[in-house]
Amino acid sequence: QVQLVESGGGLVQAGGSQRLSCVTSGRTLRQNAMAWFRQALGKEREFVAGVSADGEVTYYADSVKGRFTISRDNAVNTVFLQMNNLKVAGTATYYCAKSGLASHSNRYRAADSRFYDYWGQGTQVTVSS
Repeated sequence: QVQLVESGGGLVQAGGSQRLSCVTSGRTLRQNAMAWFRQALGKEREFVAGVSADGEVTYYADSVKGRFTISRDNAVNTVFLQMNNLKVAGTATYYCAKSGLASHSNRYRAADSRFYDYWGQGTQVTVSS
């Protein structure tokens, strides 16, 4: 059984930074791409960033490109999301997800939630103005 546990959420001022972590347990996920999604209150879940199994390929939503960085440390089964210059619109619950694939050929496939078979419970990020 795979479990994904996010942490690092909280309250931050606009323009500030925050780092989210996703620790996986139950099996080694070195062969799986991972991603972060988010869902704001009353809105649909959206893709934020994705990373291939080896950490070499990353994809980002246009809204976060240049401000967010996804990375992973396979030695400790952890995926990170470094968020800089946060905006109020970034207020959402952030979810970590495991893909059934090692990598995605393009951003559109990486952003397709149907490729992801395990999800964390989410961590709330609130950005104040």
